[in-house]
Amino acid sequence: MLRLYRRPTKGEFFVIFGDCAQGGSDSNYVQFLSKSQTDIPLVLQVKDVAASMTPLLHQTAEWVFEQTQVKPVVCLERNNGGASEMERLRILNRLDKYRLYSMKRDGIETDKLGFITDQISRPKLIGDWKVAFDSQLIRIYDEETIKQHRQFITNKSNRPEAAPNTHDDAVISAAGAYQLFLTENPISKPVRTRPLPKRSRYHV
Repeated sequence: MLRLYRRPTKGEFFVIFGDCAQGGSDSNYVQFLSKSQTDIPLVLQVKDVAASMTPLLHQTAEWVFEQTQVKPVVCLERNNGGASEMERLRILNRLDKYRLYSMKRDGIETDKLGFITDQISRPKLIGDWKVAFDSQLIRIYDEETIKQHRQFITNKSNRPEAAPNTHDDAVISAAGAYQLFLTENPISKPVRTRPLPKRSRYHV
């Protein structure tokens, strides 16, 4: 299900992050964060395996480009089928209307499409987003996203996670989108310059 809270405008730059699911009660959750307006005006939630979400994500990313004329950056967490769906997006992106994110280590881009959540990246992912969320840096309209943030706790092992019998798909996808917000920028168009006229050989 797509939930649109305002239409993207020309010149806006979006970063798009999805938390993938393997079916069951979890959802594939994708947040479309505007770096230009510092809000999340579009959310995609699909209850099924990750493969069922990808075609709709592809179409929506293309639509965002058509509205803004700026290529958004698209990223999925590599867990739960995300790695294979990033490769599928690479194939679907024949018209080159969006950019695919490659994991960065110490600021250097790797050859891995998507975001790798591990013992190194997860604390930063959650910590950076907690600061942004608590300070209301990013405006969130989606009620389900807000609800999941209220149910996000720190367990006995001091690990942030969803409370029992709740979900954190919206939290992780928002946190991932914020990581892209911190690192990604639109590609500036090259400035066209007119060539200088050739000088005549009789020029004095």
